[in-house]
Amino acid sequence: MPSIAIFGDSGMGKTMIMQRFCAENSHGFDPNTGRERTPVLSLQMSGHPTERRLYALILAALGAPQGPRADITRLEQSAVSLLKTIGTQVLVIDEVHNILAGSHREQRIVLNALRFLSNELRMSLVCFGVTDAREAISGDVQLARRFDELTLPRWLATAQYEALIISILRNMPLREPSILTAKSLRRILQVTEGLTALIFRMLNELAIAAAKTGVERITDEAVESWKPNVQTEAAFS
Repeated sequence: MPSIAIFGDSGMGKTMIMQRFCAENSHGFDPNTGRERTPVLSLQMSGHPTERRLYALILAALGAPQGPRADITRLEQSAVSLLKTIGTQVLVIDEVHNILAGSHREQRIVLNALRFLSNELRMSLVCFGVTDAREAISGDVQLARRFDELTLPRWLATAQYEALIISILRNMPLREPSILTAKSLRRILQVTEGLTALIFRMLNELAIAAAKTGVERITDEAVESWKPNVQTEAAFS
């Protein structure tokens, strides 16, 4: 089945995209079959994934955790059976780069398990991760061939970036409109290093300060004097 891998630096909004996609394709009741349907199932890859942990994560996400003594065969059969029953068509995996935490053998086994699930259930995979995730997925050539790749680049000084800032400013709960100069737009890009999360954090903090001081708008002077509370490298390493 066709699948997609979405790569980007931490702070570029991958998890928010995942959450919105899952929310727009949430579970529901099928009156024709009398069963609960979950077309999209999401999970986060564990810090040191193994085949057992992968199936355990799936079962936990389905609300059907297994006992610690259950063998791999039982976990696999339970996961496949439940996924078929609820009609899951897409498995969304966040932090897929964590696969690299395992040994080469463990990586291959986990990737084989994902390929098996995709084949057995005719289920698409949607994987999110940092750039290293490319290396994780490429560990299984047959699986990697099924993936289209989408990269979320950091923001640059483009029309799309300006549109993002204008959209954020318009939605700020301030009494006065905030109109920033090109110099301020460049300043925002410089101090946030083009990371979506930091752009939103910076503008939120500026809006809070504007409301507290009674200015009720974000000014060029406020943008110029703003400094992050923590270093970018520490927050998004």
